[in-house]
Amino acid sequence: MQRLKNKLLAMDPNTATYTAMYDGNIFVEDPNYADMEPTLFFDPIYYSGEIGFRIATTHKLALDRPTVVVQIPAELLGICKGTAAVADFCLRTFALYMDALNAELYNRSRPDKENGRYYLSALGGEILVRNGSYFAMCPQKDYRNMSGSKVCLLAGDKERPQKLCLCIRMVVQLPRKHIKKTMRMLCKDLPNAVDRFIADLDRAKLQEVLELADKQAAIRAWLRGSDYCAFIANGSILPRSKGTQQPMVNAIPFISTPQDEIEVCGVRGMGIRRGVTVITGGGYSGKSTLLDAISAGIYDHVLGDGRELCITDADAVTISAEDGRSVQHVNISPFIKWLPGGDTSDFSTEHASGSTSQAANIMEAVDCGAKLLLIDEDRSATNFMIRDRMMKELIEKEPITPFTDRVGELHRTLGVSTILVIGGSGEYLSVADRVYKMEDYRIADVTEQAKAICHAHGVAADLPSAANWTQERTLHAEGFTSYPEGSGKELLWVSEMRFICIGDEQIDVRGLHDIVSPQQLNTLGFMLRLLEVTNSSETVDLVSTIDALYQKIEAEGVDYVYSSYFTTCKRFLDLPRKAELLALINRMRRIKFNKV
Repeated sequence: MQRLKNKLLAMDPNTATYTAMYDGNIFVEDPNYADMEPTLFFDPIYYSGEIGFRIATTHKLALDRPTVVVQIPAELLGICKGTAAVADFCLRTFALYMDALNAELYNRSRPDKENGRYYLSALGGEILVRNGSYFAMCPQKDYRNMSGSKVCLLAGDKERPQKLCLCIRMVVQLPRKHIKKTMRMLCKDLPNAVDRFIADLDRAKLQEVLELADKQAAIRAWLRGSDYCAFIANGSILPRSKGTQQPMVNAIPFISTPQDEIEVCGVRGMGIRRGVTVITGGGYSGKSTLLDAISAGIYDHVLGDGRELCITDADAVTISAEDGRSVQHVNISPFIKWLPGGDTSDFSTEHASGSTSQAANIMEAVDCGAKLLLIDEDRSATNFMIRDRMMKELIEKEPITPFTDRVGELHRTLGVSTILVIGGSGEYLSVADRVYKMEDYRIADVTEQAKAICHAHGVAADLPSAANWTQERTLHAEGFTSYPEGSGKELLWVSEMRFICIGDEQIDVRGLHDIVSPQQLNTLGFMLRLLEVTNSSETVDLVSTIDALYQKIEAEGVDYVYSSYFTTCKRFLDLPRKAELLALINRMRRIKFNKV
């Protein structure tokens, strides 16, 4: 870090711009050409031994808050293969060292701008692809430092191969008008913390993380080719501590029903078969907790989360009613037969009702490839979910075909399974393939009992004729832009209240329940902006352009979508699924879909 120290020492002690630190200029002498003048290069990486510290501006309004990417050769950590799970484990461990440094800097009578602070990506229980911690091929230091910004190439070692490195991104708040403290933070405290992190890394715990990741991947692979849509390991802790996502202390461990217990990859637990599954029970029995755990299983979870071996079909989507959302040219006719003055096979509205919004959410999810729908009646429109025999007899002219009449058809014709939490109606008992009852967080298979009750009460499903499930619409480029009307400057702003403002759009994503981190929300905004600015066609082929974007991210990392132009957007990004990106676009109000 000597070169960085030299640059900081040469700065005005009251600087707020740190220009010399960011320019990264070095004057390179080549021993093979001793007679040549040193050549000027731009190199923003400062080294402490083999470890690189890449320093860049976060954005133009935060020149005292640089982004620092620490590049640690994987071999120093005993890591041969960099995976998302390993990167996640390393970030969680490294955060402990940053917490210790922040505790030393903290003075409650002064703001962070005066104290200084290190910021890392916020972490939940999920293992996600992040720009906060990842593996990449990075250059090795190929010079020795001389005076000032002069360096001399190592003789005969010009083409040193790149190395696999663990890259940890942080944002550092530098202390205002305190260059000596800045030097200590960047040139001493941070490198020393990195050295301690490397020396102390728990290799045994890392091996546990690798074994868990392999087991999670194996269960997911098995699930894809099986008759099951979810698996919950025996002993899983599903309830969360109040107000947190931490496992509840002294919670009752999950134990499978005897009829559904299976062994997958050496793990015993409950397999939930594809089809229609109803979870019922009294109030506070644990039925919604079970559904939440199944929903959480879309992503892998960390060791100790309690749900690390709750594995769910990766194409699952959580569905709810979403009053007021925009719907454009969606075929909702399987659920809504007619509306006054409207064609439900080509339905549009600026403010959908509970029933029409839930119908649109299901149709869009199915169109995007969802193979499992997760529905809790507490978040659903009642008139969309059920209509019992007495109401059918009383109200003959009813436009809504309740979900209970279509849920079986979804599986039979499209292979889309459904898991429902139902507490107040028995209508689904007659159409369910399996019925489970939760009581005091314990599960029991009551399918036969439910069928007997239906038989005793003469409840039989009176199903409508087969529906048309296809969507035939095209997105036009008009309105699909990050530029507000009449403005030459892009607008992108992501609110912590789960709104994304882009161009003239304010997109409400509170109904997208499978967005599990604020960083995913940031990434969705940047991804949508990139799709808009790179589109040059009159119509947008969403499937192919989104596929191409994810391929680019896989090759270059999720930070590929970031732009420092947007000064209100946060620096850390987590990769969302394609399902959430498509759902985001479906909620835009100023774009134009047309029926083909």
